[in-house]
Amino acid sequence: GNRNWDPYLADTVAQMRSDGVTRAAAFVTSAYSSYAGCRQYRENLYDAVAPETSLRIDKLRPYFDHPGFVESFVEATCAALAELPSGARRQARLMFATHSIPLAMAESSGPTGGAYVAQHRCVAERVTAGIHRRTGVAHDWQLVYCSRSGSPSTPWLEPDVNDALAAHAARDISRAVVVVPIGFVSDHMEVVYDLDTEAAATAEKLRLPFARAATSGVHPAFVTMVRELVVERAAAERGEAVERAVSGGLEPAVHLCSANCCPNPRGWRPALGETEEPAAAQRPPST
Repeated sequence: GNRNWDPYLADTVAQMRSDGVTRAAAFVTSAYSSYAGCRQYRENLYDAVAPETSLRIDKLRPYFDHPGFVESFVEATCAALAELPSGARRQARLMFATHSIPLAMAESSGPTGGAYVAQHRCVAERVTAGIHRRTGVAHDWQLVYCSRSGSPSTPWLEPDVNDALAAHAARDISRAVVVVPIGFVSDHMEVVYDLDTEAAATAEKLRLPFARAATSGVHPAFVTMVRELVVERAAAERGEAVERAVSGGLEPAVHLCSANCCPNPRGWRPALGETEEPAAAQRPPST
């Protein structure tokens, strides 16, 4: 079920109930912690399930730190590097691209703040390290953003990928760039337009050698990761100890979020998959 397109989540949940489904796991196509990428989905799930209790949905944890997620981008980036002219590969700069979000949302993401950017940087570091192990080349990299929307007066995460390409070309027009879309799991419209159309056109205008790595899609490591997340969640519900697959140095993502994690910027709303009652600042006023 989708938030913004058919089939909508509420309709999918209604069909599941009609089909007699009583328990399901929810996999969100956002690997990172933020209001828009995690808590808002949990609010949507709560709204879809709340009218009655005949169906229980268990949301799978954020998976930025799963080795399968990282591995899919290691292979995709190596393949993209191979598309460049042979003389441009070793010096190519990696630009890890993700969806920009309002700066305030990024700063409040996760249980203690700042998780959105920190998790992306963790993935970028792990992917770069994986490429180094395979090729012996230590590429430099930066985190860039795309798909900005909303009021121009509201600060969002920067730099935009096109601005980053221009700044890179101003420093060294001869160095190739590979854009790695670690913020996305499939080649949907934002990837195809923002990266394959706009960013590619910017690179061509700047005369920069350019390639775009594939998203995770149906990469075997990514598909295996989804299965492992389901097994991991089911084991946790049974009270069994399970060895979680994690990659990176950040605090591992959890199945159940604290009630104050990734707060709703418009005020508290109930959400599925929480460990506790919200703090006073996030609770609705009593009546």
